[in-house]
Amino acid sequence: ADTGIEILTKLGYPANIVSEATFRRVIEALDAEVFSWVCGAWLRMRATTIHGRLVIALDGKTVRGARDGDARAPHLVAAHTHADGVVIGQTQVDDKSNEIPATRHLLGLMDLEGVVVTMDAMHAQRETAQQIIDEGGSYLVTVKLNQPTLHRALKQLPWKHIPSVSRRDLSHGRRVTRTIQAVSVPAWINFPGAQQVVKIRRVRTIKGKKTVEIVYLISSTPMIAAQPAIIAAWAREHWGIENRLHYVRDVTFDEDRSRLRTGTGPAKMAALRNLVISLHRLAGATNIAKALRHTARHPDRAIKLLLTT
Repeated sequence: ADTGIEILTKLGYPANIVSEATFRRVIEALDAEVFSWVCGAWLRMRATTIHGRLVIALDGKTVRGARDGDARAPHLVAAHTHADGVVIGQTQVDDKSNEIPATRHLLGLMDLEGVVVTMDAMHAQRETAQQIIDEGGSYLVTVKLNQPTLHRALKQLPWKHIPSVSRRDLSHGRRVTRTIQAVSVPAWINFPGAQQVVKIRRVRTIKGKKTVEIVYLISSTPMIAAQPAIIAAWAREHWGIENRLHYVRDVTFDEDRSRLRTGTGPAKMAALRNLVISLHRLAGATNIAKALRHTARHPDRAIKLLLTT
């Protein structure tokens, strides 16, 4: 009712729909996954490709404030584009399951033709890799000790005979040197669709303290189609989902202190937050808190964002 009939009219609502309770009932009736899927399909048409490919990161986040008694707090897996930082899909992990089957379910809802999917080490799973390949996509996944046989095989490749390229970053008061090596996957490494292995050695020096980290990545994109520097960039941008989505929902929207717990309410609200963040990202916003303040100063700005993005 506070919004005013002129604003509702611009949004296409008939003049007699002015009650907050009406909007509440509509939101309560929504299927959280279908709503997220519809929003994601619309946003995907606006997403930017990288080197001709749509590159998406898959990662999960727990809505901690929605924990109800002894029940587990809802855990949501989102698909987040590297280039724009928009969410093109989300699903909720079953209470008695984990991210792995939920991720496969989410992948099954999306058109993966020509898409590169980046994932953390949890998803270095043969079935997940095969699904992505079967659906026309390609993957980039980190391999760690949760897959000891595969990790050991990658570690034992003849890296000392493989050329390397190094890059140094001196920003933000730290010194980071990344050394990248890549090799085509030999026949004896049995992982679905694997085409190349990339080794990244990161040496960080922050306030005089040096740390060394070695990461192995396996990809179904052949080297002729994605050189090691591109693979390394995909690996680095994968974690943009933490800063550009999870962090924003936690800090800007204060999601973890939301007390909404009933049914799929937390997933619906997360989907709405994803939509708002995505719209602002597509409009060029880099600081979502600042963008929200700007939009909130006048309803017409929010309408323009919704109807013209």
